[in-house]
Amino acid sequence: MKVKFSKKNISNKCLSDISKIIKSGWLTHGKYTKLFEEKFRKYTNSKYSLTVSSCTAGLHLSCIAAGFKHGDEIIVPAMTHTATAHAVEYTGAKAVFCDVDLVSGNLTIDNLKKKISKKTKGVILVHMNGGPCDFEQIKTFCDKKKIKIIEDCAHALGTKYKNKHVGNFGLSGSFSFYPTKQITTGEGGMIITNNKNFFKSIKKLKAFGIDKDIGERKKPGEYDVKMLGFNYRMTDFQSCLGLDQLQSYKKSLGKRQKIAKRYYQNFCRSNKIGQLKFSKQNSYFIYPIFVKKRDKLIKLLNKIHIGFSIHYPKIIPLMSYYKNKYRNKKSDYTNAINYANTNISLPVYPSLKNKEVDYISKKILTFINNEK
Repeated sequence: MKVKFSKKNISNKCLSDISKIIKSGWLTHGKYTKLFEEKFRKYTNSKYSLTVSSCTAGLHLSCIAAGFKHGDEIIVPAMTHTATAHAVEYTGAKAVFCDVDLVSGNLTIDNLKKKISKKTKGVILVHMNGGPCDFEQIKTFCDKKKIKIIEDCAHALGTKYKNKHVGNFGLSGSFSFYPTKQITTGEGGMIITNNKNFFKSIKKLKAFGIDKDIGERKKPGEYDVKMLGFNYRMTDFQSCLGLDQLQSYKKSLGKRQKIAKRYYQNFCRSNKIGQLKFSKQNSYFIYPIFVKKRDKLIKLLNKIHIGFSIHYPKIIPLMSYYKNKYRNKKSDYTNAINYANTNISLPVYPSLKNKEVDYISKKILTFINNEK
C-alpha cells in the first residue's frame, strides 16, 4: 500500500472557472479575489481580510504596519519556519528567539518572559501544526507591557482557542495556502485583522503604496503613491482555487479531526510514541508524533512508501544566518532542539481512508515496539 503525504481535491467546476478566468485576460483585481476575501473574513469571524502572494508576505506587511523598525526586538519561537523570523529581519528589527513547549512546539508565557527587554516591541505567535497557542496569559502579559502580537497562522486554518478562530487575538493573523496546507492556491496567503487603520495600511502596502484601487480611478493610471509599497498581490485564478476549497472546508476540517482522533487512539497503545492530546480546537495541518530513533523510522517509511515530512528538523536560531549574526547558543533552546530531533509529520488529508490510517499506525507501532 502506497500512501502520499498530501493530496488536494479540486473540483471540475473550479478547473472550468479557472480556465474561463485565464481566457478572459482579466487575471488580477477580479471578482474571485473579492469573494475569497469576503468568505475568508466570514469563516474566521474577523472584520477585515486581504489576499497576499504568500504567508511570508502577510507576516512582512504585518511587521511593517505594526511599526517594527531598526533597534526593536521581536520575540519569535525557535521552532517555526524561517519565514517567521525573516519577516522581522526585513524591517530592520531583531528576531529574538524563544524556547518552546516540549510537546506542542508553541511559545509559552514562561519562556516569553525570559526574553523580554526594554527593546521588546512585539512577539510573533506560531500555532504549530495547527495547535493553538495558550493565549490567556500571553495576551494579558503583552497588553500590560504594550507588546504587539502578530499571529503566524500558516498551519492554522480552522484552529480555534476557546472557540474563537486564531488570527483574531493579535493585530493580525497571516495564513498560508502553500500546496501542503489545508487549502491551497499554489502559492498565496491571507491576512485577517480587526483593526481598521491596520487594514488600510496593509491594503496600500501590498499594492505598491497606490492610494486608489482600479475601480476607484476616474481614468486608467490615475493614482498617487504616498508610501513605499510592495507587489504582494494574489491573482484572481488563485483566489478562485482557494475559494472553491474554502467553501467545502468545514466538511474537510471535520474529516481531518476524525483522522487525527484515529491516529491518537491507535498510538495510545504505546508509551514510546509522544503525541499531543486530541482536541477539536486543533485544525491538524498534519499529525505530529515524537520518536527517539527517528532516522530508522524514516528509512522504514521510505521503504514501504508511506508519505511523511518533518516540521522542522532544525531550529531557526541555529541556522547559519541567525547563528552567525546573533551568536545563538544551543543551551537556550533545549525544548526546541528536542522537538526538532524527534518530530515526524504524518498525513491528515480528508481523502485518507481509515484503513490507510490504521496501516500507517500499525507499521509505526510494530517498528517502535520491536526497536530496542
